[in-house]
Amino acid sequence: MQQIKWFERKFEFSFQQNIFPSIIERLDGTFIRLKTKIEQIPSELLEVKLDGKWSIKENIGHLIDLEPLWQGRLDDILENKEYLRTADLENKKTDLALHNKTDINNLLSQFQNLRKVTLNKLDELTEQDVYKTALHPRLKKPMRTMDLFLFVAEHDDHHLARMTEIKRTT
Repeated sequence: MQQIKWFERKFEFSFQQNIFPSIIERLDGTFIRLKTKIEQIPSELLEVKLDGKWSIKENIGHLIDLEPLWQGRLDDILENKEYLRTADLENKKTDLALHNKTDINNLLSQFQNLRKVTLNKLDELTEQDVYKTALHPRLKKPMRTMDLFLFVAEHDDHHLARMTEIKRTT
């Protein structure tokens, strides 16, 4: 089964309940799920580019490349900016980073360290902070802090699913 492309996904952020603690739990669990997944994949499959798309290492590198964006977007919301900062929709950073040349343990460590920074920032938020908003530049929708990090958790899962697809197909 093939999943929908990320940029074709639609997001609806209409829920009113504070599910932020569950979102934080998902974000915190991404590293453990990623590490467990990598332990089950033979090392010779980590650099395979299926259909010319990113390898498993490059998918991990992409998560690393975007973590500063998520942190910056949190700052944008907390600073009451009208718009969230834009992402590089062509993912040039990931394409140019040569993540396949980086040791897998180094990639995992980089992701874990960057995600810890994000989680520490999230732990400091008040309930009022969770409901602050800014406009997402591509989706043209207001995003609360809670929505932003649900988006991040979905993005994590999207790439974890892609890694599973690569493993199953090769």
